[in-house]
Amino acid sequence: MVFDHDSKGGHGLVDAVTTPFEVLKGRLRQLYEGDTFGCIRFRYALLVLDIVTVLFIIATSFLPRTKVVETLDVVFGILILADFSARMIISRQPLRDLARLSTWTDIVVIVSFLAPLAGEAGGFLRAFRTLRLLRDYQMVARLRIDSAFFRRNEEVVFAVANLGVFIFVMTGVVYETQKSHNQQIANYADALYFTVTALTTTGFGDITLPGTVGRLITVVIMIFGVTLFLNLAKALLAPSKVRFPCPVCGLQRHDVDAVHCKACGTVLNIPDEGAD
Repeated sequence: MVFDHDSKGGHGLVDAVTTPFEVLKGRLRQLYEGDTFGCIRFRYALLVLDIVTVLFIIATSFLPRTKVVETLDVVFGILILADFSARMIISRQPLRDLARLSTWTDIVVIVSFLAPLAGEAGGFLRAFRTLRLLRDYQMVARLRIDSAFFRRNEEVVFAVANLGVFIFVMTGVVYETQKSHNQQIANYADALYFTVTALTTTGFGDITLPGTVGRLITVVIMIFGVTLFLNLAKALLAPSKVRFPCPVCGLQRHDVDAVHCKACGTVLNIPDEGAD
């Protein structure tokens, strides 16, 4: 509301003008942040789009470029651009969001879909789209509410996702850096095979990466790969935890049957879903 001077010196109330952009922004924010059934279903549709996009990227890494693939590239590029634009429109801190690595990986992915760079090089750039699945905190919060499986196995899900992202990204790095001069890396399957054998430290030796750059890539795969494997093993073998913030100290995760907080001793009242 705004004040308006009338001719008699009084003040009248006049409704503030709502621009079409503000209306659009409000509707988008409702879709991306609202709690209605339609809004929740919309965000699940976005999650499905992310998963399908990743699967498309993986599948086309092993296929020749055709008109069908190029058409699908444009379709995915437009959908991702629309999602990215909507998120920037409703952002409360757009400059801060632009400084994030995840924002620029989205930009790189959009460019690689709509304007393919150096042929198959776009496949490496698109690998960064997998990071998108790991940064949608609102979707994660929704999954905690809707999925008992996700609540029980959240750490395992994230450990598997992190390992998968690492394998796919490093496969892209190996392929793009080796395909021009290493006859042992003829396609993505060869690069994936090398990445997995290096990551598991199996080291069959039938495929190697020559030169200083190749050795450095191999070292990175082995060090970070082993770390991610250990994190996955820890998530699988560690006692099951539930997410329930302690009302006193704020500790987030507790044993399923915990009665007291391990950090401060406060009595907990963790909701129990009952026996399976």
